[in-house]
Amino acid sequence: MTDTDTDTDTDAGAAAGAREAGTGPADRTRPRAVLPALCVTQITSWGIVYYAFPVLNPQITAATGWPASTTMAAFSLALVVSGIAGIRVGRIIDRHGPRAIMTAGSVTGALSLTVVALAPNPTVFFGGWILAGLAISATFYQPAFAALTRWYAPDHVRALTIVTLAGGLASTVFAPLTAVLANHYTWRTTYLVLAAILAALTIPAHALALRAPWPPAPPAPTATGHTPRAVIRSRPFLLLGLALTLSAFAMYAVVVTLVPLLVERGYTTAQAAWVLGLGGAGQTLGRTLYASLARHTGTTTRTVALIALGSLTTAALAVTPGPYGLLIAVSVVAGMVRGNLTLLQATAVTDRWGTRHYGRLSSLLGAPATTASALAPFAAAALAPTFGGYPALFLMLAALAGAAAVIATGSSPKGQVA
Repeated sequence: MTDTDTDTDTDAGAAAGAREAGTGPADRTRPRAVLPALCVTQITSWGIVYYAFPVLNPQITAATGWPASTTMAAFSLALVVSGIAGIRVGRIIDRHGPRAIMTAGSVTGALSLTVVALAPNPTVFFGGWILAGLAISATFYQPAFAALTRWYAPDHVRALTIVTLAGGLASTVFAPLTAVLANHYTWRTTYLVLAAILAALTIPAHALALRAPWPPAPPAPTATGHTPRAVIRSRPFLLLGLALTLSAFAMYAVVVTLVPLLVERGYTTAQAAWVLGLGGAGQTLGRTLYASLARHTGTTTRTVALIALGSLTTAALAVTPGPYGLLIAVSVVAGMVRGNLTLLQATAVTDRWGTRHYGRLSSLLGAPATTASALAPFAAAALAPTFGGYPALFLMLAALAGAAAVIATGSSPKGQVA
């Protein structure tokens, strides 16, 4: 298969229709630089805008005297803003392509971290993270998925997998780099250095690599030929959104409370961190298996099965006090499920309603899940004492994910094979 640049809008449109139908030389319409460029920008954007904060937050609170709850609230607000703003971003990409919005997002990201770094008080600090939320909506997975889905269909699962595998390296690359910088500079200087790296790598990558003509939207599949408004109001879309939101809440609550769960059971913080870290390795492994899973399962069956597996692994963590090796094994399996769930959400719209309005539908589907993910750390910390400890909290989260799996059984559009 050879990747060559698109020459004309007409050729792109013809090939787009062929891709939607699953025929024709789809590879000839794919701009050569898109996939490697998005791999680089996902690693950089996630690593700097998202993963640097947990590393720097202790230094931020120690240096400023601001409560950790205040700084965490600002960071969570960024995620909520990203989910809301992502709805508009998705519509822009559907109509005009990803180049302008993702380039603007990179500029906004660098600006936001500069504001954060120079913030003299919590109010300005919050303002910087609101800008960061706008940057996240325009540079993280959601816009990248929309770009790859339009350019790479019907082979988009492979492209999505590659980008999420690259994104999985973000913490591996930038968490240690951030720690090294923080050992030599103040948190403010560290953020300024990171902002410069973000600008240097992502602004030109988005501006130069995403220049190819944006293929016209392919025709909607005949079995699901509804307007976006009709799809959004349909029972399958609403049930799918609810299922993914509940699943996301449970999944992120598990991630942020796994270490406290294990510490409560008598393990050291270092041992608990290894369990969590190896679960992250399982997440990367899981993503390599999704393409094969997608080929051998139906859309709804796959959705229900993965969410149910998330419920089972959460329950296993709740009832397994040890031995340590078994906890690691369960965490790795749970990570594999999380890795597959990322790609499940990335392909949920395409599998059911085609690629025509992917950006708009996917952003609307993802906004509640993003908000739930942002609220999960606070909610989990508040609920643990209410339930009498972390094991009981994990059982509640397992039940929540189980309910999501049941709800997902109704997520097939009428006439579609589940």
